[in-house]
Amino acid sequence: MIHEIATLTIDPARAGPFEAAVAAARPHFEAAKGFVSFGLERSIESPERYHLVIGWESVEAHMVDFRESEGFQAWRTLASPFFVAPPSVEHISKVI
Repeated sequence: MIHEIATLTIDPARAGPFEAAVAAARPHFEAAKGFVSFGLERSIESPERYHLVIGWESVEAHMVDFRESEGFQAWRTLASPFFVAPPSVEHISKVI
């Protein structure tokens, strides 16, 4: 299993509607092939910054299966109006 960590920057004044949009998008992730887990975390020091942490069976499950799905398009439709900067995405794997 790997984790996708997407750093999302929004206008903090729109935090409530953004969080509701991410919650509405969650079923699209859960329905995806290779999906494992879902979490949204907000920075304490920088309240405009969130980390979307998604567990996937593999990088391909995220980058191919999900990104080419209607679920990805639905996610982007719901969340992208809140982004004030392009998301930054990386994949990590546990080593210890």
